[in-house]
Amino acid sequence: MRSRFGCWPAVVFSLCITMSFLGCAGPGKRLESPRIALAHIEVQESKIFETILQIQLRVFNTNPVPLDVNGLDCDLELNGKRFAQGVSDVAIHIPAQGTAVIPMTVYSSLVDMARGLLKAQAEERFHYKIKGRLRLEGGFMVPSVMPFTSEGEMSLQAP
Repeated sequence: MRSRFGCWPAVVFSLCITMSFLGCAGPGKRLESPRIALAHIEVQESKIFETILQIQLRVFNTNPVPLDVNGLDCDLELNGKRFAQGVSDVAIHIPAQGTAVIPMTVYSSLVDMARGLLKAQAEERFHYKIKGRLRLEGGFMVPSVMPFTSEGEMSLQAP
C-alpha cells in the first residue's frame, strides 16, 4: 500500500540530516557590521571649487572570521551637514577579531566645506558621522557588501 505522503518524509529527513552536518556554518549565519572610527584627517589639496582630504578609518572586525576588503565608499557629515564623500578600491585583509587602518581620499565641494567648517569654527567641538559600505571578497558565507555607520566628536583645536 502506498503512503499518501509520497516521498516527502524521506526528503524532510534528508534535509534535517544535511542541516545537522552543516551546524553553525550553515547558511543564514549573519556577520556583524564592522565598527569604524575616524583615525586621522588632513587636507591633501585645496582647489577653487573642491578640497581633497586624506582620511584614515580604523576598522574593527568583531566577527569570528576574517574580512577581505576590496573597496569601500563613505559619506562624511559634520554637525549634521554633508561634508565630504569618497570611494576607494583598497584591498585589505582584516583578521578575525582584529583591526586595520584603511586610508581613503574623500572630496568636499566648496559649498559643503564652507557649510561644515564655518559652523564648526564657531564651536570648539563638532559632531561627525560616517556612513558607508565595505565591499568584500566573498564566498558562500560572506556577504559582498557590509554597511557601516560611525559617529563621534572632534575638535579643531590642537590638544
